[in-house]
Amino acid sequence: MMQAMAMAISEDDGLVLAAVAGDRAAFGELYVRYGRTIHGILLARVPPKDAEDLVQDVFLAAMRQLRGLRTATAFRGWLCAIARNRAMDYYRRARESAEEVPEVAAPRGATQDAFLVLDAIRGLPEAYRETLILRLVEGMTGPEIADRTGLTADSVRVNLCRGMKMLREVLEAK
Repeated sequence: MMQAMAMAISEDDGLVLAAVAGDRAAFGELYVRYGRTIHGILLARVPPKDAEDLVQDVFLAAMRQLRGLRTATAFRGWLCAIARNRAMDYYRRARESAEEVPEVAAPRGATQDAFLVLDAIRGLPEAYRETLILRLVEGMTGPEIADRTGLTADSVRVNLCRGMKMLREVLEAK
């Protein structure tokens, strides 16, 4: 298991180095590998309808700034930080525009339940929000979450356990 993770990390490092050198295919592979993670991080912070566009923004920003990355091993954390900053910028711009947009009603049925659960998750502390979204929405395993976010496997396990407990309490109260 550890050997496979070390192999994946070194393979990612090679992709990052190739992307820095201008290899667009390597950057495309990084998008494939980290797109779900970035989507999950954004979904934990912004409305679902805007998350996909912001994923594109994050990767465009990363592509423009990639040469400034100090080490290839910092890529994961750096990319996640760009996503979190984009989410903050999203709300900053929304406040600045201050235009009231009418709230669109969520569809009925199972989709409505999914929106209720998503809203409940987004009301949890940040550490739990990200890991729960990555697990429940993006379908990532605990080890995948740890690998993609830079958290330890134990931290992910604890965050998932505590987050699920808090989520159950919130949903049972509704």
